[in-house]
Amino acid sequence: MTWRLAKPEDVPSIERFLRQHIQSSMFPLANLRDFGLNGPDPRSVRMWLLGDDLRAIFTITNEGMILPQCPDCSDVELEAVIALIAEHPTIGVIGDAAQCRRILRLAGWQDRPANLNKDEPAFSLDLNDLILPELADAWLVPLAEIDRALAEQWRSAYLIETPGLILDEVAKQAAHDIDAYLARDSHRALLVRGQPVGMTGFNAALPDIVQIGGVYTPTELRGRGYARTAVALHLQEAQAAGVSRAVLFAASNSAARAYISIGFVPAGQFALILFKTEKETVA
Repeated sequence: MTWRLAKPEDVPSIERFLRQHIQSSMFPLANLRDFGLNGPDPRSVRMWLLGDDLRAIFTITNEGMILPQCPDCSDVELEAVIALIAEHPTIGVIGDAAQCRRILRLAGWQDRPANLNKDEPAFSLDLNDLILPELADAWLVPLAEIDRALAEQWRSAYLIETPGLILDEVAKQAAHDIDAYLARDSHRALLVRGQPVGMTGFNAALPDIVQIGGVYTPTELRGRGYARTAVALHLQEAQAAGVSRAVLFAASNSAARAYISIGFVPAGQFALILFKTEKETVA
């Protein structure tokens, strides 16, 4: 069985396959939709397909992020596709934890220096099962409606708190991230009695499925239910626009408890591996 490089006419089949494994396929699906196949953007994807019946897809972005969906591959098959990207820069591996760990082992990258190398619990939610917290005088506004400096301050704090992630230019990265959030209208701020108390957003989105990311509450405001309220209200907004499902991976036990409290259920493990490179990248 050999791998072949995907062509534009393969996109419908690719999307069908990835949707069968949606919990760990949001990044390749969103990058394919937003930045294209074999395009010039750093986030555009190249995809190798395995089998006439398409039983595996190995994705790498132009900037070098590996996004695998190879649930049934043998070691020999994975070694073959790893060889195909031998000359391609690689900045990390993100996806189903078991698959990512196999790729690291087969590529000989277990000891490769990384800024972030962890597995996080994944969760899923049918939005019909969404539980809205009861928090008085709380509502969401687009991120553009709060002070830009505050949004950048929150994002900087988020980056600093991310375990294992070291950024030399946190403020610059935060400003870049906020620019992207505003351009995509992907994030919201939670107001309580008119005051901004936290941020939530989607780091990947399809018309019917969203993946939550970038949730942040300032340290002094934690433990009050703000994060879960922000996420729930944003999902309620998304549901009204036609979204039916949400997925995420939780960075801490407290975050996991918050997500479970609004209806999310466990759905495996998700790996985040970001190698040390000259240019740091945050998912």
